[in-house]
Amino acid sequence: MKFGVVVFPGSNCDRDVAYVTRDLLLQPTRMVWHQETDIADLDVIIIPGGFSYGDYLRCGAIARFSPVMQQVVEHAQKGKFVIGICNGFQVLTEAGLLPGMLTRNRDLHFICDRVPVKVERTNLSWTQGYTNSEVITLPIAHGEGRFYADEATLAEIEDNGQVVFRYEGENPNGSLNNIAGICNPQGNVLGMMPHPERASDAMLGNSDGLRLFQGLVEKVAALA
Repeated sequence: MKFGVVVFPGSNCDRDVAYVTRDLLLQPTRMVWHQETDIADLDVIIIPGGFSYGDYLRCGAIARFSPVMQQVVEHAQKGKFVIGICNGFQVLTEAGLLPGMLTRNRDLHFICDRVPVKVERTNLSWTQGYTNSEVITLPIAHGEGRFYADEATLAEIEDNGQVVFRYEGENPNGSLNNIAGICNPQGNVLGMMPHPERASDAMLGNSDGLRLFQGLVEKVAALA
């Protein structure tokens, strides 16, 4: 399985996630500059956290027009895997690959913390390494992480079972329905505000996030 990590001007978690896929999971991984237009060699696209284009205009709003994003959309439409983490989640909503949007945190402050997150679905390739309703701990670091959608869209997301992660206990940013991560109806595109790559190395005292990447690798290996 070959991973590609998209790098925009302002990405700052790209090396973190590449460390997980390349060094911890020993999977081929390459950095994909945002101006590239050929990602056909990749199985999984990761859009990492950071501040793409300085978060000017609106988080993810400029990044969605980068040349690589048209290729990411086509990659997803073919049923291949895409994950957007934090700023990457924002980019995926701006690109129309996921519904809803991410808005300013409820208290209008940047939040950097570790929070309990409940796994809502374990029948996805991404989450098969977890147990039903398992509560894990993941870091968050965002100023615009409040998930919002209009009433009809929110109902559709819930009815389709597209909520993959919810904040457990106190809602840190005011996200509607405590939503921390969602997928598309097909389940191959995942967006989440918490950072699984920052909870993947046991040396850091928490490896709850590693199982997300491990589950995907194991699922694809089993199908090979």
